[in-house]
Amino acid sequence: MTIFLQQVFNGLTLGSIYGLVALGLTLVYGILHIPNFAHGALYMVGAFISYFFMVDIGAHYWVAMAGAAVVVAVLGVVCERLVFHPLRNAPPIHDKIAAIGILLFLEALVHMVWGSDFRRMASPFGGVVNLDGVFLREQGILIIASTVVLVVALNLFLRKTMVGATIIAMAQNREGAFLVGIDANRVAMMTFAISGALAAIAATLYAPLNLVYPAMGHLVIMKAFVIIILGGMGSIPGAIVGGMIIGFAEAFGGYYISTAYKDVIAFALLVVILSIRPQGLFAKGAH
Repeated sequence: MTIFLQQVFNGLTLGSIYGLVALGLTLVYGILHIPNFAHGALYMVGAFISYFFMVDIGAHYWVAMAGAAVVVAVLGVVCERLVFHPLRNAPPIHDKIAAIGILLFLEALVHMVWGSDFRRMASPFGGVVNLDGVFLREQGILIIASTVVLVVALNLFLRKTMVGATIIAMAQNREGAFLVGIDANRVAMMTFAISGALAAIAATLYAPLNLVYPAMGHLVIMKAFVIIILGGMGSIPGAIVGGMIIGFAEAFGGYYISTAYKDVIAFALLVVILSIRPQGLFAKGAH
């Protein structure tokens, strides 16, 4: 039972990170119908910006997280204005090519500024809590708690504010939103800003448990796409549930089967679940 509970905690930690990354990705797709392959690069940039604030400037962890969220949110808006907005009437393949171009550009920029070395980012939450034989990392507890707070805050923002209502309106009916005078440009910028901030926060939360390096977003974004496909493209609840499914599958599969197959499990689950339910777990959000 102790081992089982340990893997539950590990699964919650992984699932929370995957869910946060997938949440930003599914927001952009659900509202703007853009499969943003550059989202993994924004995640990576968020980790390096936090590292810069903490190591080079000496800022506190929370300040570094807030700074990274702001910087990557602005970067997301810049990408939307300079790259995706001019392509709004172009064939869909152009968005995909542009997103890959952004990814390659940001990785090259990080290589130029910070190099290719692996870096470790410290955290003030480096302790371990022993709960009757189950070892809970303080950073893992922070990740789970932060994810709950962010998901609740995002839900309240979308449902209780006028700006959130315009975002939901765009997601539900783009033509109807235009007809009632909703500013599509403002919604697009806000969506990319939220998506970028979520990616940066997720990277800052997970970096102390992992390493910071230019290619750190590759596997994360692949799993994030698996998650939003599992949950239903564009579904916010699907992103969270899908993230938890992948997190638990990796935690339990890595322990009971082999850590060598940990990263394969996500893609095996994708095949199995879509064979049973091709539209994803949350059909309402699927397109």
